[in-house]
Amino acid sequence: MADEFIESFDGTKLRYLKEVTPQDKAVLVMVHGLCEHLGRYDYFAQKMHEAGIGTYRFDHRGHGRSEGECAYYDDFNQILDDTNVVVDRAIAENPNIPVFLYGHSMGGYTVALYGVKYPDKHLAGIICNGGLTADKKGFLSAVPEGLDPHMQLPNELGDGVCSVKEVRDWYLKDPDNRTSFAAGLAYSLKKGLDWFQTVKSQFAYPCLLTHGEKDGIISYEDTVEMFEMAASKDKQMKIYGGLFHETQNEYCRDEVIGDYIHWIENRL
Repeated sequence: MADEFIESFDGTKLRYLKEVTPQDKAVLVMVHGLCEHLGRYDYFAQKMHEAGIGTYRFDHRGHGRSEGECAYYDDFNQILDDTNVVVDRAIAENPNIPVFLYGHSMGGYTVALYGVKYPDKHLAGIICNGGLTADKKGFLSAVPEGLDPHMQLPNELGDGVCSVKEVRDWYLKDPDNRTSFAAGLAYSLKKGLDWFQTVKSQFAYPCLLTHGEKDGIISYEDTVEMFEMAASKDKQMKIYGGLFHETQNEYCRDEVIGDYIHWIENRL
């Protein structure tokens, strides 16, 4: 099947996958994390489809098969505005059913900041998993200041993404994963978090915040703080004991994805 692309706000072509049916009772826009791509969410999407929830997925610019310099941003708004193009498409194409937004890791960062920058979208709720919303683990602050923004840094996430060996092994072999990311990406995300710290209390969408307790990449304390600060009247949090970063790929992934499905169904 040939790749499809959606044109973003500045003309950048993003690889894009829409999987919906006329029978769907809801739609979920899915936002992936750093150095990965939409294909890593095939199982997740399949489970959504089995539950009658259509999905929209895309590769971030500079990721997977999308256009753009390798894993590079020069402004934190780019990732938010790319996501907005897909969200707007999903809302426009599904006027009669609820649209939800999900993000993992850097995608969690994206949907969290998105919720403040775009407070008036017709979104029924936002799910943030393993979200980089405060950098309490120091992932971004470990990148030295003053580097050439276009300098590529090695992607060393592999060992920490999941406790399941097969997932870790394939992560390192996956041809659509990036083996490096640009210093400029880290700088832009840091600026985004600096902004988010001043406005986090304005996040008001219904939200489900989840995190693996043993996440060695992004601390679950990021999620706890987000939960405490969010203005949402409808907010829930679940920290999965013993799970690593990619809760959606862990040995109990069906339980995790099932929690997402139930949360969505309870808001229809």
